[in-house]
Amino acid sequence: MNDTAVKNAKPKDKPYKITDGGGLYLLVKPNGSKLWRYKYRVGGKEQNLAIGCYPEITLKDARTQHEEARALLARDIDPSQHKQATKGNRKAAAANTFQAVATEWLVKFTATQVPEHTDRQQRRLERHVFPWIGGRIIGEIEPPDILAVLRRIEAAGTLETAHRVKTITGQVFRYAVATGRAVRDQTADLKGALPPTRGKHFAAITDPKEIGELLRAMAVYRGAIETRLALQLSAYLFTRPGELRQMEWAEIEGDVWIIPAEKMKAGRVHVVPLCSQALALLDELRPLTGRRRYVFPSQTDTSKPMSANTVRSALIRLGYDSDTMTAHGFRALASTRLYEMGFHTDLIEKQLAHSVGSDVRRAYDRSQHIEQRTAMMQQWADYLDSLRDGAQVIPIRRATG
Repeated sequence: MNDTAVKNAKPKDKPYKITDGGGLYLLVKPNGSKLWRYKYRVGGKEQNLAIGCYPEITLKDARTQHEEARALLARDIDPSQHKQATKGNRKAAAANTFQAVATEWLVKFTATQVPEHTDRQQRRLERHVFPWIGGRIIGEIEPPDILAVLRRIEAAGTLETAHRVKTITGQVFRYAVATGRAVRDQTADLKGALPPTRGKHFAAITDPKEIGELLRAMAVYRGAIETRLALQLSAYLFTRPGELRQMEWAEIEGDVWIIPAEKMKAGRVHVVPLCSQALALLDELRPLTGRRRYVFPSQTDTSKPMSANTVRSALIRLGYDSDTMTAHGFRALASTRLYEMGFHTDLIEKQLAHSVGSDVRRAYDRSQHIEQRTAMMQQWADYLDSLRDGAQVIPIRRATG
């Protein structure tokens, strides 16, 4: 047999063979297809190994695969069974690549998230991760491989994106560990490998579009109801995380929350006006914890408040690591946007429970500006709702008075 004979072989009414020796032959079928086959015997039974189709598999290629099959047979290995096992191994390997695991994770664990949040995660993976390690077996990827990916993003001047990609990559690895395709989260060794995005300040999102995305993600948080409500109240009230988690039902008087001096950083009683949205969230929570001391009791010991890590961990579950958004960051988020909305410094700083002015001024200024702060807090909550609901244009409503 030669190349010309293979090329010129014409179909007939019935299939026929052109042999090449050693059991290799070309099967020409009536429809014109030409198939390479290797006929051999195992245990006294005739077997046929499908090598491939001509012209995709040339005569030279067919002879090479034929010789490999004969070598296997000489070692008492059935070439057909070996081919099936190899095919199965390749299929299993393909299911264990970083890209395959990440795609599976996106489908299984982001189905109930806000679609744009899922889309953003997928775009980041496709742009920054898949081209470099997407085809690698996830269990073989090491921390330096991931760091190289993050360094490329950092070098492009998008450090915040690098932190977010690190968080997403860690979530994929943890899913791989849970499904038996990796032994550990390799991003755990990269703590401190990237510089922080905002120095020593608590990380916070301040862009209105990203705030809206965060609020939508929080609204569909999959976890304890108390945790979801703590997240949402953190945005509406922007008190310090410790103040919120230690909130007591006895401290709520009508439409205000009065925090006693011993719980405040400055050692002074702090009054927090409760917007209608906050009151609605508390009404939702009251049947669950209303008979307890704390509004947000610990899951393990209801005589104590929830853990200091609860809200932070919930943010991480939503895809926001500590270098992107923190529980304390809700205060910076509110402060930044409230100033943009035109509210007076005194109102904002009093609501944040910051000291304003000199010691003498603070000694004589006993005003709490409750009415103005109540109006500000309601306007703030309405503004957040407009971002959450996806308003395209958010008017800045200047405060009066």
